[in-house]
Amino acid sequence: MLRGLGAVLRGLRAVLGGLRAGLHACRAVLHARRAGLHACRAVLHARRALLCGLPAVSSLPEAAGVAVPPRRARRRGVWIALAVTLLIAAFLALRISQAIGTKQANASAARNASPTVTVVPVGVSEQPTTVNIIGTIAARYDVPIGIQGDGGRVALIAVEAGDHVKRGQLLARLDVSVLKPQVGSLAASLEQARAEAELADAEYQRALKVGSAGALSMEETERRHSAAVTAAAKVRVAAAELAEAQAKLDRTDIRAPADGTLLTRSVELGQSVEPGGPALFRLAEGNEIELRGEVAEQDLPSLHVGQAAAVHLTGLSRSFDGRVRLLGAVIDPQTRLGTVRIELPADPNLRPGAFARAEVTVSEASRSVLPQTAVLSDEQGSYVMLVGPDNKIVRRPVQVSGIVPNGVTISAGLESGARVVATAGPFLQVGETVKPVLATAGS
Repeated sequence: MLRGLGAVLRGLRAVLGGLRAGLHACRAVLHARRAGLHACRAVLHARRALLCGLPAVSSLPEAAGVAVPPRRARRRGVWIALAVTLLIAAFLALRISQAIGTKQANASAARNASPTVTVVPVGVSEQPTTVNIIGTIAARYDVPIGIQGDGGRVALIAVEAGDHVKRGQLLARLDVSVLKPQVGSLAASLEQARAEAELADAEYQRALKVGSAGALSMEETERRHSAAVTAAAKVRVAAAELAEAQAKLDRTDIRAPADGTLLTRSVELGQSVEPGGPALFRLAEGNEIELRGEVAEQDLPSLHVGQAAAVHLTGLSRSFDGRVRLLGAVIDPQTRLGTVRIELPADPNLRPGAFARAEVTVSEASRSVLPQTAVLSDEQGSYVMLVGPDNKIVRRPVQVSGIVPNGVTISAGLESGARVVATAGPFLQVGETVKPVLATAGS
């Protein structure tokens, strides 16, 4: 509107400029005619003087060079120009007022017109009710493997992450340069103790035979018996020390505790490791894989152990069949989510740590399906905007039961045939009059 007024004002200025130029041209023509009249009068006076023998000087003021302006003609031209200007200004003012009135009328009509909204009729059809579970793929039994001995330097690594291993298979070995000589020394000590024990026992047996004949005293016999017992005890001590050293040597071999697949290897050759440190390997025992996910508190009662589930991985078009294995016993008080575990078959694509989504069909029932844009929510819950019989907007609370590929399923709150606003619901007011238009198949 302001732009139109500016254009009109610019046009008015141009007209006024044209009028001013016209006035200047009229003035120039009048001055030229006045000069011609003065010249004619001078010629007449000259001829009269020649005929009468008078001096060629006119007694009129014009002949004497005194300019007498034609005041009446000038005033008449000015009044004519002013009249034309006033007529043009009145015409332009009338056109401007008509334009402003038309725009105001259009704006008022636009404000008073009812907005057009797209509505969808509510229909009831058989729809599956599904529960979505979001989580990650993980090994069912994730076994950390570390060292059991005194620690040391890693001298050998026999496997890599992803290898399938058997129970007792060698995974890594620590440096044994100190333990092996100790085991050899203790083995020699055991042999020496056994020889001394055999000798002491033989002397004691001879003492028993000779002592019965009176050749040895009782004190000597007891001394030899004590020596034999002491030698036998030394044998047992040497054997225990050897067994301990041998156990330490055996613990330098890090072996798989069960059959499975190595998930990670966090040790490097030459690394020094200590007891109680981070795990050197992680083993998926039995190659069993599962989905560890979370589900909303209100959806947990509809799940049961043994229900079939379709698991989808990011980047893969196919799904994996699984079954609900375990339901969490508690609800997180912060997130209001419960835990669910779904067992899965062994597959190379099911890698622990991968993001996954599972769908569990819990029931088949008659449900109303609405576009996702039609269902709104606030602090009072989910609701939709309806168009009543009088074409006025009505708010209606609804209960959402699930999500399907073509929209949202409604279990309660709507009757068949109701007209639901498909889009622009947040911009409408309750009680507002609208013009409903049914949504087409492609919209």
